[in-house]
Amino acid sequence: MSSIDDEIAALRAQLAELTDRAELRDLFDRYVVSLDLIGERDYGDDWFRTVFTDDARFSFPIGDHQGIEGFAAFQREARARWARTHHVTANHVVDIAGERAVLRAHQFATHVHPGSEPLGSHFDVGGYYEVGAVRTSRGWRFDDVAFHVVWAAGEPLPSMAHVKY
Repeated sequence: MSSIDDEIAALRAQLAELTDRAELRDLFDRYVVSLDLIGERDYGDDWFRTVFTDDARFSFPIGDHQGIEGFAAFQREARARWARTHHVTANHVVDIAGERAVLRAHQFATHVHPGSEPLGSHFDVGGYYEVGAVRTSRGWRFDDVAFHVVWAAGEPLPSMAHVKY
């Protein structure tokens, strides 16, 4: 039978892991919510520093970006193509190994074509994120973000003809 001290140590380790998982999921959810609100709220590079490292790498079907500088503009430009967007993520799986973590989450995203509101035509994408994270002095931050398209339906914008879906 284990001692009380061993049980307390095991509970502390469990609590630390659960806290890390919750922080990583919350961090990711904050980012995904920003995708739909970036045109309505002031999400600048400083806000994105609360989610990503300064040298974060981003890989999306629409293009890649390196570093946090200019990332807010990159996101605003992507969002501005659409009248509205709605991103929903689920199935967050978090693997933690010391000071590093990997998060995988599935996403369904609807993109409403300009001029077709209130409901109108839209372009839908389903896929998954693979996100690397590192524990910093300010808490967890993402340093490598990749979105992989599994399927797409509807008509993409003509300006996005080069994008591989």
